[in-house]
Amino acid sequence: MRALYAVLALCAATVLFSLPARAEDPIDATRHIIEDQITAFLKDDAEAAYSFAAPGIKAMYPDKNMFFAMVKKSYEPVYHPGNYAFGRSRSIDDGTMIYHEVLISGRDGKDWTAIYQMMRQPDGGYKINGVQIVPNTESKGI
Repeated sequence: MRALYAVLALCAATVLFSLPARAEDPIDATRHIIEDQITAFLKDDAEAAYSFAAPGIKAMYPDKNMFFAMVKKSYEPVYHPGNYAFGRSRSIDDGTMIYHEVLISGRDGKDWTAIYQMMRQPDGGYKINGVQIVPNTESKGI
């Protein structure tokens, strides 16, 4: 009987390992990118934060320090949020562009909504192509 269980376990393992790997969901993948960039901002890691920017952003801010200074000046709630949570997400053109709504409580006590635009890159990965921030946490949809 033990031999039968061993054979069944081996067959099940063979089937599981022979299944093709499922690609990560683009919505989840892009959420992780946003979280990783926010973590980099919280650690004042300009190089890591800059690495998540899309080529168009890097063309406007060709240096990580210029980029970091712009974020500090114009995107304080994103640069150092008190708390944040993901709201709605929308995938456009079969995942070519993904929008995420991020609800942020700033360190100053004010609430904000940041809309992240994520753009699929030629290698299939995603980069942050822009962020629009408004003083409001009420979800208006994307």
